Amino acid sequence: MPPAADHRSARRGQRRRTVLVAHPGAELYGSDRMVLESLRALADDPAGGDPVLVVPRHGPLVEEALAVGVTVLVCPTPVISKAALSPRGLLALLLLTLRSIGPGWRLLGQLRPTVVLVNTITPPLWLLLARCRRVPTVAHVHEGEASAPALVRRALYLPLALADHLVVNSRFSLDVLRRAAPGAAGRARVVLNAVEGPEQVVAPRPRVEGPFRLLYVGRLSARKGPHVAVEAVRLLRERGVDVCLGLLGSTAPGYEWYADQLAGRVREAGLEDRVTFHGFHPRIWPLVAEADVVVVPSTVDEPFGNTAVEARLAARPLITSDISGLREASAGATAVRRVPPSDPVALADAAQSVLDGWEHERELALADAEAARERFSADRYATELREVVALAEEGRR
Repeated sequence: MPPAADHRSARRGQRRRTVLVAHPGAELYGSDRMVLESLRALADDPAGGDPVLVVPRHGPLVEEALAVGVTVLVCPTPVISKAALSPRGLLALLLLTLRSIGPGWRLLGQLRPTVVLVNTITPPLWLLLARCRRVPTVAHVHEGEASAPALVRRALYLPLALADHLVVNSRFSLDVLRRAAPGAAGRARVVLNAVEGPEQVVAPRPRVEGPFRLLYVGRLSARKGPHVAVEAVRLLRERGVDVCLGLLGSTAPGYEWYADQLAGRVREAGLEDRVTFHGFHPRIWPLVAEADVVVVPSTVDEPFGNTAVEARLAARPLITSDISGLREASAGATAVRRVPPSDPVALADAAQSVLDGWEHERELALADAEAARERFSADRYATELREVVALAEEGRR
């Protein structure tokens, strides 16, 4: 199980401590980008130390983590997902869990970490293995499954009882945690995400000439609501508005059917020349700079909303569903419209409103960018995360 690379030990010399960071994937979406921020925070900790990232497979995240200068290891890891709710999925999860115990146990023995940081609630085996190895743990909770049935929610959050400390990314996530696992919630601290913005803000264009450009950024999935944005574009076209939509993202493995369904809807509505599927791009800022407005039309609860913050950092007016963590992500913004989820008419109306007041909206968005840089800064996040990790380490001594 060799590391994909080990730049930290080469750069820092003798290792003083190791924080094992366990993550369930290797893409570059919300929680993936947050684990990168966690790695940067730990790698640059004045107290010293070497974070080691453990992922179940190779992917774009690996190269980004190597660029930070950390060791990356690939180790089999069972990940809880909706697929596990079926009998076949549950059996597959059980078999993978049995196959993963040995490699994970040996890895902990080899690295002898001072702390294990488990990113998201979906790879709970690391919490169990660390507890058995008597290694302090920190669970970083990004989820807020308020809409899940109570029994399912309790089962998902049950492994958090094994965590010594918890970090949650929003007050909404903490409220869900309190209902599902009140004991674990008592050990939790809210640490708002750090969200990286563009190196240089490209101001919105002074006047809208040509199509009004909407942009969706994120997974193509029903819960994220890009189909709502497509329907809103259809309605705007019926009203005679010159508008287009970019979809920046791809589906998760096994959900390709949704992308096919979405493309079919675009064809049925005659919007092939109005809706562009950009696919996944690790660098979103060039496409955000070309957009006028960013839409976040999620249809169910979101624990937070990195995309909403990214829109603010890029000085783009924002239209977001009026739900859960998206309110926190857009709190304090002035160039924002909140609409009911799954309501394309409201989304179309909001887009029309932004277009009608464009000169004022762009000025508000420029002011929002500065405030967002302070609220969601990497320095603030790093300080708060290091404090929680230090508490876990103190508990070991």
